[in-house]
Amino acid sequence: MHHREPPGNTHGPTTPHIPADVYDRARATGQPIVVIHTTAPTGRPARAYLFPIVVVTTGAIGILGTVAAIIALIDFAARTAALIATTAGPIGIGGLTLKLARPKK
Repeated sequence: MHHREPPGNTHGPTTPHIPADVYDRARATGQPIVVIHTTAPTGRPARAYLFPIVVVTTGAIGILGTVAAIIALIDFAARTAALIATTAGPIGIGGLTLKLARPKK
């Protein structure tokens, strides 16, 4: 059988190949040609987003942990300074006395 390309077929990625005998038979009988063209889904797979999400999440948890540690350290330093100030009493330098904390009543 003589193989002929149907007119208008550019062999691009969006135009599928229609065999010449199918094209000729459809043209002679007037039947429409139904072409089902399936392609792979475009875009990135879901696992491609997993690594950046994990990195950002662990970074956020690390930053929150660092902030919590700094706040705990500042709290500890403030409580220690207050304890030392209450037990030390007034500090005097050259006739000037400075009372660091009020005595408890």
